[in-house]
Amino acid sequence: MNGIGKVALFIGGTLFGSAGFKILGSQDAKKVYVQTTAAALRVRDEAMACADTVRENCDDILEEAKKINEERAAAKEAEVIEDAAAEA
Repeated sequence: MNGIGKVALFIGGTLFGSAGFKILGSQDAKKVYVQTTAAALRVRDEAMACADTVRENCDDILEEAKKINEERAAAKEAEVIEDAAAEA
């Protein structure tokens, strides 16, 4: 590629880049950025609400499981006491 071709490519790239910056900085582009950011925030809020629901359900499950284990342990202890009383 000769020197004139390189210079032409450089100037073309500079003009294209300048036009790109103007397009990216325009009011229409800003509206798109705002709408995209608002949608991302809505998605984040929905994901956090879903995560909170899952966390609450997990806490409920854990508490119920602990209760079941306590009831089983109490029943087993009562059975051991009954067996000891029957032997005596």
